[in-house]
Amino acid sequence: MDFPGSPRRTLARRGFFSQYTHHHLVVFLLTFFSYALLHASRKAFSNVKVSISNQWTPSDLNTSVYIVEPNTTWNDNHLFPNHESATIFLGLLDTIFLFSYAVGLFISGIIGDRLNMRYVLTFGMCSSAITMFVFGTVTEWLHFYNKVFYCLLWVINGLLQSTGWPCVVAIMGNWFGKSGRGVVFGLWSACASVGNILGAFLASSVLQYGYEYAFLVTASVQFAGGLVIFFGLVTTPKELGLPDAGEEENESEGQEEEVNRPLISDDTEGDSEVTYSIQAPDTLSETKAIGFIQACCLPGVLLYSLAYACLKLVNYSFFFWLPFYLSINYHWKEAEADQLSIWYDIGGIIGGTVQGLISDLIKQRSPVLAVSLLLAVGSLFGYSRSPNSKPINAVLMTITGFFIGGPSNMISSAISADLGRQEMVRGSSEALATVTGIVDGTGSIGAALGQVLVSVIQGSLGWIWVFYFFILMVRGFINAFPSIILCFFFFFFFFFYMHHEKIAPK
Repeated sequence: MDFPGSPRRTLARRGFFSQYTHHHLVVFLLTFFSYALLHASRKAFSNVKVSISNQWTPSDLNTSVYIVEPNTTWNDNHLFPNHESATIFLGLLDTIFLFSYAVGLFISGIIGDRLNMRYVLTFGMCSSAITMFVFGTVTEWLHFYNKVFYCLLWVINGLLQSTGWPCVVAIMGNWFGKSGRGVVFGLWSACASVGNILGAFLASSVLQYGYEYAFLVTASVQFAGGLVIFFGLVTTPKELGLPDAGEEENESEGQEEEVNRPLISDDTEGDSEVTYSIQAPDTLSETKAIGFIQACCLPGVLLYSLAYACLKLVNYSFFFWLPFYLSINYHWKEAEADQLSIWYDIGGIIGGTVQGLISDLIKQRSPVLAVSLLLAVGSLFGYSRSPNSKPINAVLMTITGFFIGGPSNMISSAISADLGRQEMVRGSSEALATVTGIVDGTGSIGAALGQVLVSVIQGSLGWIWVFYFFILMVRGFINAFPSIILCFFFFFFFFFYMHHEKIAPK
């Protein structure tokens, strides 16, 4: 029975959204668009791969209708003898970016918990924008093409962009408690998909003038966004004299345990809070950052990190290769492929919000993820056999994004926040960025391995085998360790087959 004044009655009387102020809205929007701009700059690269490949190959192989250069310029500056070699190098760049991004996430999470996250986020956004400008615009204006220089810039870009996600998730975790976190973070995690849509729109709108302008426009917008973050973002409610979300959670749990019970925990025993606290009772009021090893040992962190490695491999493969796949496989114009690819992100936006809401209602995340990933297998199989029809392809693409992008958004946002706010780190708000960096960093390592395989498998066996590989990764997502074993088995079998059969790239 709920008595008057109880937390359950109080929350019901206040309503869901009445607990938030205009400060919450400002933080929501600023963190949302800051990461959206980071993703937009990444999308610019994936959306102009065909144009870059044309620019890096000799003039007799250049089919771009937008770029016209003298033959001497082509022959003096081309990097690769054919498009196949250029495609493999583009996949290598994706892998380099993701590996450096993964390493940077582990570091940025630790730094974000120890420094002012507003400064870290601003530095990452502005520096990354400058790197993108040099990579895509300055090199083209100067006709300077160098593989080592491209690789070096992409390593730096990965490290700089890694400052974004741990900081924005930690800031959101500071402002929004577990009550309604699934739907709030589900809606907020659409920032990556909105960034993809924005990046596709910006790239396609200026692609006719040359791919270098896609980098110029997105880098300029991102740099301006970094300045807005520096002058307008408040990282924690304590800066305004408001109670931190973690303090509200602790106070509420002290009154009624089941109101904010961790949504990813199976523990139903009523053990005391002191027993499960890393910190001593007399230090609970201090907000000291926990160590990296302590964060790894928190319940669920490693399990979700390994599982996310498999899922992010698939999700980021769509992110990096979908416009290229549509352009090459269906022979659609590059600008049209860029615009059509946004339907995958629209599916991810809807999926993350709906699945987050369902997980809030049933107070569990894992069952929602398991069901969604089982249905994702069927959606991948159906999309791999999509006919050469843009409306049908868009529908299948949206469904695939719903069942893959949705769970990916949940793990990287709501579940990461749950893991960083669970009972064992009670009183330490500085665990959020570290835990988020571990989860997303491990996922990025899996995604990095996937980008090499996508380019090699596609060149040797065709796109259908790429989708079979995606299905293998998604099917094993429910249990992370069998997924890793299956992944390495697939790697071994594939390269053994390639070596003995000597399959020549098509």
